[in-house]
Amino acid sequence: MANVLVLGSGLVGSLIAADLALSPGFRVSVADAHQSSLAKTHRRTALLANSRKRPHARVTEIVADCASKTELKRLAAGFDLVVGALPSRFGFETLKTLIELGVRCVDISFMPEDFLELSTFAKRKQTLAVADCGVAPGLSNMLAAAAARALAPCDRIEIMVGGLPTDRHWPFEYKAGFSPHDVIEEYVRPSRVVEHGKIITREALTDRELISVQGLGSIEAFLTDGLRSLATTLKVPHMKERTLRWPGHVELMRVFRESGFFSTTPIAVGDQMVRPLDLTAALLFPKWTFGEGEVDLTFLRVIGEGISKGRHVRMIFEMLDRADLANACSSMARTTAFPATSIARSIARGKLKARGVLAPEHLISYPGIMKTVLADLKVRGIEVHCEIEEAAQSAPH
Repeated sequence: MANVLVLGSGLVGSLIAADLALSPGFRVSVADAHQSSLAKTHRRTALLANSRKRPHARVTEIVADCASKTELKRLAAGFDLVVGALPSRFGFETLKTLIELGVRCVDISFMPEDFLELSTFAKRKQTLAVADCGVAPGLSNMLAAAAARALAPCDRIEIMVGGLPTDRHWPFEYKAGFSPHDVIEEYVRPSRVVEHGKIITREALTDRELISVQGLGSIEAFLTDGLRSLATTLKVPHMKERTLRWPGHVELMRVFRESGFFSTTPIAVGDQMVRPLDLTAALLFPKWTFGEGEVDLTFLRVIGEGISKGRHVRMIFEMLDRADLANACSSMARTTAFPATSIARSIARGKLKARGVLAPEHLISYPGIMKTVLADLKVRGIEVHCEIEEAAQSAPH
């Protein structure tokens, strides 16, 4: 029996806990600072158990400050595996603390730090951590690595991904399927891309392009810092990741950013010192929150371009997923949680034996892991399709 602790019981963490609790051979606990968040796990587990026609599994709920290093050390003691689903600002220190304890872990937080810096430390502690285990980063990394391995050589990798509301409402035509603070972080963090084999930095919200997606129409693509570990782990001369939103979003967010609304530097407002970001968050987030019954979708496209059997080809992976209203699961929660739970099961069941810190793209080197992830997603209604087409041989850009 694998004894697993999930840190965070938000939109994604609660689904991670529920999915693992319904996996044979797992005993699951979930920790969160708010009892109201923990209640989501209880409801979600009951819904999933009913839809999967399985006995209702119990998840032990723990009220605790997961961001506290002292509290985390107390919490993690005795668990075989910990899955981190905390906001990005807590990700790196949480990962470091778990490694220090020698506890195996899977993490989905969009941490700004380079988690691979902890790999030597993890090897010394004889433990394993797999970070960035969501949809993008996460599944996108695995698909990019698969394309890079299949093409010899692979000249270009491009990732395009976004979570969108199905119904578009003025003024934003957007709602956040994960931590809104992390959404804004994407708009201010410089974007790393690889051009001619060198890592360079571009401003976020640039390189805007309208792309066409069958069944959805035109979507706006723009640069964000989504390559992350891929920028150094894959030897592909041209790589970039772009986020997707309904058209018009880029211009609106650029106006907010350039006007200072995303700044974390306090300014004087009357006799109060206020961080503009906090005010922006207070005003925006209620409008960016999905209401009951609202449907979101997640679209992912990973393109690898290079040579296969002497032909210049383009390998295209695509995934389109929509919310599961019957189980009160948003698409972003589903597509983020289920890659993480698949990897967690592989670790707990001894199918993934390694030491150190791994990025998702490393997993394709371990026999059967990527196949298991894709199979687990398909069982849960998320399918990844692959097509290979002829490509005109031209210099990537």
